[in-house]
Amino acid sequence: MKKEIKNAIMAGVVVAIAITGVAIYFMSLDKPGATDNSVLTQSVSANTTVSDESKYPVAPDLVGISGYVNTAPDALKNEMKNKVVLYDFWTYSCINCLRTLPYLEDWNAKYADKGLLIIGIHSPEFEFEKNIDNVKMAVQKYNITYPVVLDSDHATWNAFGNRYWPAEYMTDYLGHIRHVHFGEGDYDQTEKTIQALLDQRAQALGLDINANMSLVNLQPHEFSDQQTPELYFGYDFAAGRNYLGNQEGFHPNLTVTYTLPSNLQPDHFYLDGNWQNLSDSMKLSSDGGKIVLPYYAKDVHIVATGPGVDIQVLLDGKPVGSSDAGYDTQNSTVHVSENRLYNVISSQQAGLHTLTLVAKPGFQIYTLTFG
Repeated sequence: MKKEIKNAIMAGVVVAIAITGVAIYFMSLDKPGATDNSVLTQSVSANTTVSDESKYPVAPDLVGISGYVNTAPDALKNEMKNKVVLYDFWTYSCINCLRTLPYLEDWNAKYADKGLLIIGIHSPEFEFEKNIDNVKMAVQKYNITYPVVLDSDHATWNAFGNRYWPAEYMTDYLGHIRHVHFGEGDYDQTEKTIQALLDQRAQALGLDINANMSLVNLQPHEFSDQQTPELYFGYDFAAGRNYLGNQEGFHPNLTVTYTLPSNLQPDHFYLDGNWQNLSDSMKLSSDGGKIVLPYYAKDVHIVATGPGVDIQVLLDGKPVGSSDAGYDTQNSTVHVSENRLYNVISSQQAGLHTLTLVAKPGFQIYTLTFG
């Protein structure tokens, strides 16, 4: 997803960190949170001396924090002292971020007592993600036990010079940045870096701690080369990546009557009914309406909200069956009330299909995203 992050535009990104003894990789990155496993990794040796560490840049302070979850300001400041810190930039409506959470939680469980501190830096993409109650809801829903701070105005995001969700910055126990990773994937390398930095910390501080453990063994998400990119419904977010297929197009701050055309283009979404065009989303104002999308993917998610409405989900013109229903879809319907990501389709394998969402008044949608 893009401030993005979170998939339609390929941008050439050159990431350079002037650090002696560090391997630098130049890769073409999708927009933040892209399904492309873009990586900048920095090799770390447990034998690196304290004098060597001074050659690495120091992580910036956490600034502009508007709220704390699972911690408090003074407690977090004290907890960071002499710790290997993994800063995870995320936002709770980003599917790419959510798929990294099981790894983060497992690392927290394995290494917290050995000197690792994970801090989730929640830097929102949408306005509703600035609400601390929504963030607390997500923290509880996804069983996040490590500290989470709200970077609602992207002050810490900017201090790090970050551009992506998810993004990881890891420091040694002295606060020097030793590892950077953008997007999903490369979990083994990240965990090996955690272990190396923890062993280095134990050696420097004279601690009898050994972090060399078997690596987390989870099944990473598999991506398809043909996968439909993330689709944005807000006119501000769709600039430069407009996949609205209706000839009526976007009309900022107006309510537009959309009609389905006879021919539908793959990877474009089509509207039927009266939809209010908002900067970050579209909201149905007529008694009924539809969203129709020919797509290629395994999973389909929507970021949406509504006044407790049931949205019917059709796959290839029929009510979606249990074998293709997402975990938020029951009896071919999704109950939409909270501001969050909903999984509407989860097929056994990626394929070409047509999704139809039959909506009700008040339904508001921000993105369609895929996996």
